[in-house]
Amino acid sequence: MITDGLSYSAFRGRPGRGRGGGAGGAVADGDGDGIPLGLSRHRVLLIIGALLLGMLLSSLDQTIVSTALPTIIGDLRGGSHLAWVITAYLLTSTVSTLLWGKRGDLYGRKIFFQAAIVIFLAGSVLAGLSTSLVMLIAFRAVQGLGSGGLMVGGQAIVGDIVSPRERGRYTGLFGAAFGAASVIGPLVGGVLVEYLSWRWIFYVNLPLGAVALAVVASQVPGRLSRVHHVIDYLGTVVLSLAVTAVILLTSLGGTTYPWRSAPIYILGGAGVVLTGLFLLVERRAAEPILPLHLFRLRTFSVTSLVGFIVGFAMFGAITYLPAFFQVVRGISPTLSGVYLLPLMAGLLAVSIGSGQIISKTGKYRFFPIAGTALMTLGLYLLSLMGVHTSTLQDAVYMLVLGLGIGGVMQVLVTIVQNGVPHSELGVATSGATFFRSIGGSLGTAVFGAIFSNVLGGNLARHLHGVTLPPGFSAADATPTLLKHLPAVIHAGFVAGYAESIQTVFLIAVPIAVLAFLASWLIPQVELKQWTEEENAGPTAPKAESDGPATGQQPGRLPMVGPSGPART
Repeated sequence: MITDGLSYSAFRGRPGRGRGGGAGGAVADGDGDGIPLGLSRHRVLLIIGALLLGMLLSSLDQTIVSTALPTIIGDLRGGSHLAWVITAYLLTSTVSTLLWGKRGDLYGRKIFFQAAIVIFLAGSVLAGLSTSLVMLIAFRAVQGLGSGGLMVGGQAIVGDIVSPRERGRYTGLFGAAFGAASVIGPLVGGVLVEYLSWRWIFYVNLPLGAVALAVVASQVPGRLSRVHHVIDYLGTVVLSLAVTAVILLTSLGGTTYPWRSAPIYILGGAGVVLTGLFLLVERRAAEPILPLHLFRLRTFSVTSLVGFIVGFAMFGAITYLPAFFQVVRGISPTLSGVYLLPLMAGLLAVSIGSGQIISKTGKYRFFPIAGTALMTLGLYLLSLMGVHTSTLQDAVYMLVLGLGIGGVMQVLVTIVQNGVPHSELGVATSGATFFRSIGGSLGTAVFGAIFSNVLGGNLARHLHGVTLPPGFSAADATPTLLKHLPAVIHAGFVAGYAESIQTVFLIAVPIAVLAFLASWLIPQVELKQWTEEENAGPTAPKAESDGPATGQQPGRLPMVGPSGPART
């Protein structure tokens, strides 16, 4: 029996198989997941570090490319396909999210996380070697495929090696990594493009990915059991097509194609029909890619709803912060990343702090409620940020928003992992990520349409009938182009642009209020603490229970035990 260099003492059996001895001193107890015991704190921290590197890689490549796009287009040509450099990555990462989660549940997460790293690094190398924009788009799609596995696999593996009670302190680090990547991505991209080459925004992934791959291979335990599974091929194909239609609709609508155009109508209709077909397919699938019975769990359904709304309001709105600083404040794209540091500081502080508090108290319900409330307030404050607000005011407003985001984003993952059977931990984790990503895609598209619609009117009003110079596009305004405008036109343009972004933030406020109201529906379920008895091995008796564990002392960091999380 292959044990991956670790002495195993227990594994999960398939539901209904009962308990009994097995080879190598194993006992079967419930869900069919091979879970190792006896991990030291040092080994857990090594694993967490490698998983964080994977999360950082995935998150960084969502933002690092944006700063380099003008240089890439100048080198490879093909500006008409510019949007696809980002859309291809977003599309494949979102589509593959549920697939990675389900396959990890069925066959073990270690091998799929390693595969995700390899795919991501291969896509990075090929993207850096691209000699045409079509090649770059294709290899960005490969990167996105690996990214989906990195996002889901890292968070799901934490669920395998740390008890639900202790999990919060580590998942908070993932939220911090995601927030840090969102802020430092444009900054790092600008530095690499300026001092090296745009190709290095892809090559920089290689050393980080190699370290993550080596640590995962040597430290993350593998599985003991292998069980025959029925693969939901039809559900996988229908889901992929449905999500593809939605992502293309939101990414291309209003940019590549007008909203009122045949391609957009076709994509919208296809998305609706394929979603309905997917629901029918999943009802009949033996092992569905997204089990519909999960939606009967209040924890899963409510956190999915909150995550969708948070993604819609948050990603759709904060996309415009770099544009605000570059156009209204007149700073460079690279420096605009520095201006976002207060947002990152708030996010880091609460993501890490909330995880520590949740691990100590076992209570989590307060954080999404308070987080969505602060996020709502932060978005409202950003709607007040205009031409004449000070840098200090900007920083305070972004800090409030960061505090709110830090209190809700990763806490939702901890909640949903605690509320589902361990055999479905991967698909539940991927579901939380999936709905947040879909919400972000829709929010970006909707707010983009709102911004475009109000920008023309606001510019006309602030310019007092003065027309912009020929060839000057309001949508493509940069600090360099704005410097060449006459002072009067420059002031009017900046005022109109700022007011349009204010409108975007203001409309995001009631959407965030919906997330706040929905967060009150999240149930408080005791976060289970794996006990010394459960970690003792095959000789230790274990009570079968579906309810939450109570009366257990936190003690030392509990490592992997055979008992799954409490169910709602």
